[in-house]
Amino acid sequence: MECTEESVDMRLMTPKERAEGQRQTELLFQLNHTLPFSEDYQKLLQELFGDNLGENSMIAPPINGSCVGTMKIGEDVYINSNLLAMARGGVTIEDHAQIAANVQLITNNHDPYDLQILTCRPILIKAYAWIGAGATVLPGVSIGRHAVVGAGAVVTKDVPDYGVAVGNPAKVIKTLDKQKFER
Repeated sequence: MECTEESVDMRLMTPKERAEGQRQTELLFQLNHTLPFSEDYQKLLQELFGDNLGENSMIAPPINGSCVGTMKIGEDVYINSNLLAMARGGVTIEDHAQIAANVQLITNNHDPYDLQILTCRPILIKAYAWIGAGATVLPGVSIGRHAVVGAGAVVTKDVPDYGVAVGNPAKVIKTLDKQKFER
């Protein structure tokens, strides 16, 4: 993944950006207080994500974060409850990925010298990847195709296709047999 870094001065947000942030916050509140997987819930997901939510993808509430509506979620993705997505830098989740409960996707850090400046870098989760419960994926990281991130892992570096990463910080401990995925 080509990772582009962007600095954002939060003091310079336009009224339009602030209004969109408020709209997404309100939608998240409604979503988190609606019966999951009901018709109303599906309508709220569609309003929040629009064309960025692929067919047959499911997101279990609650969902929290900022710029969540800008995430791109592929087809047949399952995201379990308590997702925290600080998505200002961009999050793409490709088809068939699975994300367990209590996962954090963090695309931005505050500048230590000026806390109103955010440094943003996108996260990419490739097709068929699996992110374990309580894992944290930090800015600029790419999780490879069919890769596995273990529960509680803190991912600071890219995980290659078919890689299994565990620990804090996460380290790739093995590579899965690619041929076992071909059917």
